[in-house]
Amino acid sequence: MDVLITDDSGFMRDLLREILEEDHTIVGEAENGVEAVELYQEEQPDIVFMDIVMPIKDGIEATDEITDMDGSAKVVMCTSVEQAEQMKDSIKAGAEGYITKPFQKESVLEELNSIAAE
Repeated sequence: MDVLITDDSGFMRDLLREILEEDHTIVGEAENGVEAVELYQEEQPDIVFMDIVMPIKDGIEATDEITDMDGSAKVVMCTSVEQAEQMKDSIKAGAEGYITKPFQKESVLEELNSIAAE
């Protein structure tokens, strides 16, 4: 499965890459929503892991743009526990699911597999 990782934290991108790269292809990494939308258009990944809070364009806006462009886009939001209100906005924007930080390998892979099975 081709995966795009979007997070403004290099540490979080590294963590997700380590969890995913064994079984999946990382086609790109973005630090903000603008880069995420551009990379999505270029790479057409199977799934996008999208941080919510980022500079320039947040993950909710980027998810909205991506799902408007491609109605079959699969986006998983990456959130801190206290971002419950933003998760509701993310689902409205077209996100398929979410994982919480700090990332746990088991929950990341579980969410990825459930979305891939849809």
